[in-house]
Amino acid sequence: MTKVVRGGCLCGEVSFEIQGDMRDPIVCHCKMCRKFHGDAVAYTTAPMEGLNFIKDDGLTWYQSSDIAKRGFCKTCGASMFFFELNRPQTMSITAGCLEEPTGIRSASHIFVGSKGDYYDIHDDLPKYEEE
Repeated sequence: MTKVVRGGCLCGEVSFEIQGDMRDPIVCHCKMCRKFHGDAVAYTTAPMEGLNFIKDDGLTWYQSSDIAKRGFCKTCGASMFFFELNRPQTMSITAGCLEEPTGIRSASHIFVGSKGDYYDIHDDLPKYEEE
């Protein structure tokens, strides 16, 4: 039986399900993620063929760089997706928008050299200055 995990935004205007395996989340501390999400963010990744939108009335996209765009709900503002244009076969999804149990565990931290000065990282996960 294929594992299915559901997710969505705060107001319900975006809902989706993921069928199949997801990568364990990587916590990104880069300035762009912190500005978009309000803090560091944990992203899992799933194959596009396993991602099914149940409702996407509120979904809109912001092209945040030459290589990526970010998906969020235009109604409630929930930020949920990171899509790299050079990797169209996968979608990165914020772990916080997934319904539990997710079956995933944080794997590492990236861009720790850019982390905010208002917090410390205290876990034993691998930490990388950049990606």
